Amino acid sequence: MQTAPWPKGKKLVHLDLKGAPPRIDYIHRLFELFAQLGADGLLVEYEDMFPYSGDLSLLQATAHPAYSREEVLSIQDVARSKGLEVIPLVQTFGHMEFVLKHRSLWGLRELSQCLGTLSPHGEEGPRLVLEMLRQVVELHPGLNTLHIGADEVYMLGEGEESKRWLSVPGRTVEQLFLSHMTRVAGAVKEAWPHLNIVMWDDMLRGMSRDTLKASGLVGLIQPMLWDYNPGLNVEETVSLLEKYSAAGLTDLWAASAFKGSTSVHTSVTNTQRHVDNHLQWVRVAAAVSPGVRLLGIALTGWQRYDHMSVLCELMPVALPSLASCLQTLIQGHFGPEVQAAVAGRLGISSVEVEALERTSVEDSLFPGRRLAVLIVELTQLLNSEEVRHFESNMFVRGWFSPYHRQRRAVNPLICMQIQSQATTLLTMLEERAGAAREEMERLYPDSTAQEWMEQHVSPVATPLRRITEEISACLPEMAPQQP
Repeated sequence: MQTAPWPKGKKLVHLDLKGAPPRIDYIHRLFELFAQLGADGLLVEYEDMFPYSGDLSLLQATAHPAYSREEVLSIQDVARSKGLEVIPLVQTFGHMEFVLKHRSLWGLRELSQCLGTLSPHGEEGPRLVLEMLRQVVELHPGLNTLHIGADEVYMLGEGEESKRWLSVPGRTVEQLFLSHMTRVAGAVKEAWPHLNIVMWDDMLRGMSRDTLKASGLVGLIQPMLWDYNPGLNVEETVSLLEKYSAAGLTDLWAASAFKGSTSVHTSVTNTQRHVDNHLQWVRVAAAVSPGVRLLGIALTGWQRYDHMSVLCELMPVALPSLASCLQTLIQGHFGPEVQAAVAGRLGISSVEVEALERTSVEDSLFPGRRLAVLIVELTQLLNSEEVRHFESNMFVRGWFSPYHRQRRAVNPLICMQIQSQATTLLTMLEERAGAAREEMERLYPDSTAQEWMEQHVSPVATPLRRITEEISACLPEMAPQQP
């Protein structure tokens, strides 16, 4: 089905740097591709990769160096040269794990066991986030728009100070949320009157139109409504946008996803899933009333679900999805001719990354292509029945069970066959993992390659290695015994 393309407005590509931050030269190469694919802006979530200084220097990443001030400026210079506006995103209420994990800042948590939510009480919390914002804004000369986060403020109202605050009749958790966000957004507007302030919308969704009208946010912020579901409910989303608009929040944004929203541990991106999400957003844009003003859409590419979770897909395996999603917005559909154009632009035969093949095509068409191919090949091996369920095969369960191992009552011939098969698989796995790791370290910090391998390869390789060692320990006792 063909619909009208996405209305005029910005198309921002989200860079989530809280995991697998690309090396700066790879980022520069990506920007050229983003611009060629039809993006006109970047939503950059630095998190611990920003070079915070002074009392905030503890927020910098320790597994790998944060970007330097010069590198942050180069990100903006290269982006600008490609026609891409840079919009930094700084969390100011929820998802502050990278801040509140530090022992010296534990006291600023809403709830001691909730790592991500800042307490909205007292002066220290607002002072902290405003200093974070100040450092980010000042390192972005000429900045026009700032995103202040504020999604998924978990456990708000559960802290002792909040419970006391809420014990006053008439006070609600909604008011508690609004009091903090109006304070932060108001301070930003006072310091930088020219800035447009964007924030995630999910904490506003359950509020009535009257509550939103009286919230203090009208004229202050621009909500960004996010939904990454391929089955996004068009009618409900249109209704929500129109509620915001009717409440006076007339400047609105949408947010879709091109990666990082399938599951917390996905390693290979499914293009069609994300295209479906964008097709739904195209339908939303076509269905809203003329009075709803959509300023643009951010195509999010989450690298982690939060600061403490495992890595989602790396950028190279998601580039076919990003290209497909951008073209879906631009064309209003994703028919065969659009698919062919995307595949041709990237020099690939299919927009599904799982179909990637090794070719001699120059990497300039698809920066990171070699790594994408190696990840796909390695993932296919990791997920193969033979490898992932090796310990469940008939021979292991029948002749080398925990009972056999404990008593060393084994059949040498069968165990030697098991060991030979496990060794062959382990060698193949280590060769593919070694090639992928070498390529990964060209584009990402060594710590990212180490984490990716420990997340995806070690859980599969370790049992294979263990079984070969256990068989070796049993085989010297060559005489077969009855169990």
